Amino acid sequence: MPRATDVFISYKAEDRGRIQPLVQALEADGYTVWWDQHIETGDAWRQTIERQLDAAKCVVVAWSKRSVGPEGGFVRDEASRAQQRGVYVPITIDNVRVPLGFGESQATSLRGWRGDRTDERYQAVLSAVRRIAGAGSPKGSAPGSSSLFSRRAALAGAAVAVAAAGFGGWALLKPGSASGSDSIAVLPFDNMSGDPAQGYFADGMAGEIRNTLTRIGGLKVAGSISSEAVRNDDARTAAGKLGVTNILTGNVRQTASTIRVTAELIDGSTGLAKWSESYDRAPGDVIRIQTDIAQNVARALAVALSAGVKEALSAGETSNAAAQQLVYQARAISYQWTLPAYKRSLQLLDQAIALDPNYARAHAIKSFVTVNLASFARTPADLDKGRAEALRYARTALSIAPDLPIARSALAYAYENNLQLEEALREHSIALSLARGDPDVIRNYGWTRSNILGTRGDELRFVDQALALDPLNSASHLAHVDVLFTYRRYAEAVSYSLKLKRESPELFTFPDVLARSYLMLGRTTEAALAFAQVEDADERDVGEALLAARIGKRDVALGKLAAVRQRRGDMASYQFGQIYAQAGDKDRAFAALNRALEIRIPWLAGLNTNPFIDPLRSDSRYATLSAAIGFPS
Repeated sequence: MPRATDVFISYKAEDRGRIQPLVQALEADGYTVWWDQHIETGDAWRQTIERQLDAAKCVVVAWSKRSVGPEGGFVRDEASRAQQRGVYVPITIDNVRVPLGFGESQATSLRGWRGDRTDERYQAVLSAVRRIAGAGSPKGSAPGSSSLFSRRAALAGAAVAVAAAGFGGWALLKPGSASGSDSIAVLPFDNMSGDPAQGYFADGMAGEIRNTLTRIGGLKVAGSISSEAVRNDDARTAAGKLGVTNILTGNVRQTASTIRVTAELIDGSTGLAKWSESYDRAPGDVIRIQTDIAQNVARALAVALSAGVKEALSAGETSNAAAQQLVYQARAISYQWTLPAYKRSLQLLDQAIALDPNYARAHAIKSFVTVNLASFARTPADLDKGRAEALRYARTALSIAPDLPIARSALAYAYENNLQLEEALREHSIALSLARGDPDVIRNYGWTRSNILGTRGDELRFVDQALALDPLNSASHLAHVDVLFTYRRYAEAVSYSLKLKRESPELFTFPDVLARSYLMLGRTTEAALAFAQVEDADERDVGEALLAARIGKRDVALGKLAAVRQRRGDMASYQFGQIYAQAGDKDRAFAALNRALEIRIPWLAGLNTNPFIDPLRSDSRYATLSAAIGFPS
């Protein structure tokens, strides 16, 4: 019998993306959680699941449209065993009726919930788990457990994994600009294999087709996070939410000897199929299938493919299906934004690269993950090591595939975190020219320019183009509000944030930006309430220190600063500079910022646009500091 896990989560593999916020929330509340992401390649998965199910102290069963349907037999079996043991906690994530025999316990609805641990619905689930499994051991914010890099830096390499199928967020900036006969969303393919571990393979296939389509000029492609968010909707509903006129959907069934892929292109306005195809091939042909689907979709949409474009479709990708699956698993795990997740993600990427050393995308994603892992560094030496490795991985990707957009974006991200700002802007521009339809690339371009350069007129336009393409991705909304903040349009930032929070609360993941906007407007009571909602202890303490300094409570501000210093030491020097600046202590502010420069803290990329640094700008020492950082002219 394995060591008892606190919580086992039973769910349909196709619902994995919607279960992840629950896993993260329970882990944040101190519980060990087992779900099928823990199945290793080669595991006897049925036996592994059975052992974990019998050992778990508590079993949370997620009832959805899929798990209550004909294919939900495994979930019902697991729920039955949990009932027999008296450890059954039911939840619903769709508007469904719990199957007969499983409704004696009241199921808590988490429909539309995306990770807010203060939500009363999650609190009800947490209460049930505590009753059965006992109290958890909250992780808190031990030294080295959190990152003090900017939210912009943490998200530049990939979209954050918090998204929802709610109706409010997508309508805020009417995504009609992505519509037209040349617009499409690729929904995650259904895993029909019966093996939950194959879910990554099915998602990876859809993801690669999406990546391919974004490289076809003139074709607008909805972002991955938004496409994931509507995976359970019918084609017409999904098209309406995403503002596209075409939907590509499909399913995958894989055995040891055969892979069967069915793909269908659907008119989003009528729900009628424009093209469909089924493939029965050997597993080694999976990459060829993906390219064939992308080319057939382009033909069905009457999008011309030149010989050069056809050649570019496979540049930097892999012919090894196992390597591709490992990369998509690594990418999904990295979205947990935790130190263990980044380490696990790197292990999987190394396995992929061992299978195919010329898989440029794997090297590029490894660069992103390595930079994010470096954000947890506790010493300048560890930070430098991580940044140097990230640059090396990005350059390796580009040496293999110079025109791969994600590789250019990875190099730009690594440059920015190394404070090579002119090089970062150059690489973002090249990435944009190579993949004008990729919302991540477009968002990164506008967001980075806003951070480094401030108001130049086009940053918000690019960020909002990405929002139109990826409207159910919380990163799209964060970027919009963050650029408004940089533009000093604080009232608009507050208004947009409150509307999003009211209409699509699952997409509102940035109380810190809202709090800082309130603070700059002088609305200190509302700022205090918003800062209290920030979960990360360091980020919350820095915000509350800025608030205290602005209202003249110097002792409170310095007390908060001391708490952060105890946890983070000199790695938080940039934040100390802001707090001292707001407290009117210019000497200490410059001392802290100069220490940040010695370490080359990535936050310094936003020095010229940060309003909390404003009290220092008239001092002659500021010009010296800014010049030393090396901002582009």
